[in-house]
Amino acid sequence: MLKATMEKSPAYNRVLLKISGEALMGEQNYGIDLSVAQAVAEEIKAVRDSGVEIAVVVGGGNIFRGVSKSAGNMDRGAADYIGMLATVMNAVVLQDALEKLGVFTRAMSAIEIPQLAEPFIRRRAIRHLEKKRVVIFAAGTGNPYFTTDSAAALRALEIKADVLLKATKVDGIYTDDPMLNPTAERYDVITYQEVLEKNLKVMDASAISLCRDNKLPMVVFNMKTQGNIRRVVMGEEGICTKVVATL
Repeated sequence: MLKATMEKSPAYNRVLLKISGEALMGEQNYGIDLSVAQAVAEEIKAVRDSGVEIAVVVGGGNIFRGVSKSAGNMDRGAADYIGMLATVMNAVVLQDALEKLGVFTRAMSAIEIPQLAEPFIRRRAIRHLEKKRVVIFAAGTGNPYFTTDSAAALRALEIKADVLLKATKVDGIYTDDPMLNPTAERYDVITYQEVLEKNLKVMDASAISLCRDNKLPMVVFNMKTQGNIRRVVMGEEGICTKVVATL
């Protein structure tokens, strides 16, 4: 007698994925590796195909960062706006990669650039998600002095996401930098307050506080491991750190 096997249901219905601009560089020192963008798009498609509504916030550090050495002695506000434009470039590249896979995608920008992206309107973004379109949020919050981490926290709350997925180079949050300290231990679960008190550099303090105050859970995982985006969406443990308001 054949036994019917049912795949595990996703742990979340609507997620926001934060991807750094540097993740799109691949092994390059600058710019966008289109093969990496394609691989990321394939993972996002797998999540969407599992029935999960997914939005993405993409950074721009692979092109320009307002607080980097490349900004020199530029005015901070002007430098941050240039960084926002870099995120728009990354969003358009990722949108193109997704559409080549047959995934309906909408890029939405906090800075009005109608030739490239729709203006960000919260209700319209939610409607796109309800129609199973992937939504890519670009240009941060549209304001200088705010990072794309803060933008990710803000957009996740605005679209009422179940979780904020923070893609990094390591499989979670550690007691110390695991690249420098091989004895560092990974947290399975940690509170936002502990992250702030221990000064664990996972996101900037503004983003952490915003998530904590609004009780938005966050999952920190290694994006370089193929298939991990879908794994964390399915609720797989042991490959990430979950950050919560209270234990």
